Amino acid sequence: MHSSVMDPKKLADTFTRLVRIDSISKEEGQLVRILRPMLDDLGAETIVDHAGERIGGQTGNLIARFSGNRDVAPMLLSAHMDTVEPGRGIQPVCKDGIFFSDGATILGADDKSAIAVLLEILRVLVTRDLPHGPIDLVLTICEEIGLLGAKHLDFGHLRARFGYVLDSRDTEAVVIRAPSANRFDIVVHGRAAHAGAAPESGINAIALAAQAIAALDVGRIDAETTCNIGLIDGGIATNIVPDRVSVTGEARSHSDEKLQRLTRRITEAFENTVDAHRSEPGDGLPRAEIHVSEQFARTDVADDHPVVLLARRAASNLGRNMATRSTGGGADANIFFQNGIITGVLGTGTRDIHTVRESIALADMVRAAELVMEIVRLHAEG
Repeated sequence: MHSSVMDPKKLADTFTRLVRIDSISKEEGQLVRILRPMLDDLGAETIVDHAGERIGGQTGNLIARFSGNRDVAPMLLSAHMDTVEPGRGIQPVCKDGIFFSDGATILGADDKSAIAVLLEILRVLVTRDLPHGPIDLVLTICEEIGLLGAKHLDFGHLRARFGYVLDSRDTEAVVIRAPSANRFDIVVHGRAAHAGAAPESGINAIALAAQAIAALDVGRIDAETTCNIGLIDGGIATNIVPDRVSVTGEARSHSDEKLQRLTRRITEAFENTVDAHRSEPGDGLPRAEIHVSEQFARTDVADDHPVVLLARRAASNLGRNMATRSTGGGADANIFFQNGIITGVLGTGTRDIHTVRESIALADMVRAAELVMEIVRLHAEG
């Protein structure tokens, strides 16, 4: 495939148009109203599912099914529509082929670079009638706030059992391993008292939580496993012994066994701490309320799976490398994987995401587009 098929100017125009449309998590409605007719015009059958209603958002996930002109297995291509704050009124600036925001907001290349790339690929495939199999394009909502769009996606609309999510940085790697993650929400209940007049009759919930946290390893536990205490909230005033504190964190691992062990250690640290301080029978204080929820299950795609081999062959045809990578983060791919769709994660060249310094080079977006285009072409050959 010649790179001349992909028009960098059109790609740049599409990208700048998309990042100017505000689409904070749960507020993707306007973006869907613009994208859906574009996809309809390309001959796709478009569906907006009910995920938005389930999570209190403006819209559901946008699914566009392309019938293809080759009789091969359907392929999934996916990106997410939502962005993080500060992401309102984004003004893209292009300097020497690199896009930035004006410094007041993020840029939104995470993940609108991917949407722009996918739109341009589909436009070229359809308008030039190039060989391609059936494609399920899935543009999700609320990825940034816990993969909520993917978690509530109506998978009944999808035909594909394999494919690619575009949502990482490296244009010469496919991410095939991601961890499982558990979130823990813990509330320690103590007893309030006047901190100056009668501290003895109080039980300091913050001090107990601190003791439990001090008994834990946080940060990187080993090559596969991490733990973080991310939020603490408690207390009313300096002269009141605090009777309540909430602690929220997460544990991640590429090994489900290690994740279970670590989660158990965390819950036991809090249980043991409150048990050790419970003296008089009666009110059952102090006590800990512990709630553990699975954020996502791990992704683990074999190095010789067709998803990997196809990406490698496509890269090789373009004279490039294609490494396989492991990540510590979760993506919609984790949820697709859980639902029986083997998914690799490809990069578009985003840098410094989730900051006002975020940037992306147009050349990297073009590279991402060329790669996916070649993957689609190779797959169409069967």
